[in-house]
Amino acid sequence: MSEDSLWPRASSWLQPATTSPTQLGLLGVPAAQTSISATGADHTPAGIRAALTSFSTFSYSSQKDLRELSFADFGDSEQPDSPEGESRTMDLAKRVAHNSDLTIALGGDNSITYAVMRGVFGEELSGAGLITVDAHHDLRDGVSNGSPVRRLIEAGLPGTSVVQIGINDFSNSPQYALRARELGIHVITREALRGRSAQSVMDEALSFLGDKRLHVDIDMDVCDRSVVPACPAAAPGGISADELRQFARTLGKIPHVVSVDITEIDALADSPDGRTLRLGALTVLEIASGYQSR
Repeated sequence: MSEDSLWPRASSWLQPATTSPTQLGLLGVPAAQTSISATGADHTPAGIRAALTSFSTFSYSSQKDLRELSFADFGDSEQPDSPEGESRTMDLAKRVAHNSDLTIALGGDNSITYAVMRGVFGEELSGAGLITVDAHHDLRDGVSNGSPVRRLIEAGLPGTSVVQIGINDFSNSPQYALRARELGIHVITREALRGRSAQSVMDEALSFLGDKRLHVDIDMDVCDRSVVPACPAAAPGGISADELRQFARTLGKIPHVVSVDITEIDALADSPDGRTLRLGALTVLEIASGYQSR
């Protein structure tokens, strides 16, 4: 790949973490073993980092260069698929959050949301809020990529402090829909997103969450399957790549969003043009661009 000193790649912006504080901190959580569908999501953190080479650091719409921000890579959590692995992920997420203003975690399957949020918020989970951008409730029993929201609530996160955006038809069961209602979760369905701006949707979410410090879970299967072929549970009729990018930038602007995870890409199942991994990389850049405008 040729290089141009006047066109710096986003991958060169990401630097190894040091002991110095950073505005943005990145960690990878290559979890895959508890996934309901077989997945190569453990290859995805490396895949998204590599996909950053496809993009520059310049936002034309804001006329700002992301290189004005510090962005440090804290590496990957080692073997995260076990109780011991989750503890390691919590420790790494805690370290990143301690040294960063905004923590960005790359999955891995959606099970990582539990350990990342526990690590970032620690004993303050009961006062935190969670926004999921996801087609699914993730309230299943057991331990899997379908259970992180239920596990967080059982760990102390109030159900009334959870807003779920993008819940889709034929992607959930009546039993889990009832569980969400009983827990007090506020749901904004895929149908309710049509014709609305990302800002309008986030304003609705924040009207329920107030000024709580927030974690955001972006499950890429909220998107239409045509734009995320590497997401096993994505369905036709999800949101567009552009809508996802708008959500990512908008949530990055929210001052009390302190951590975000990006999950459910199977790097081994992507299309030849790498469109899912590229969208994952763009999601990172959009979050950072939103943060830059705070």
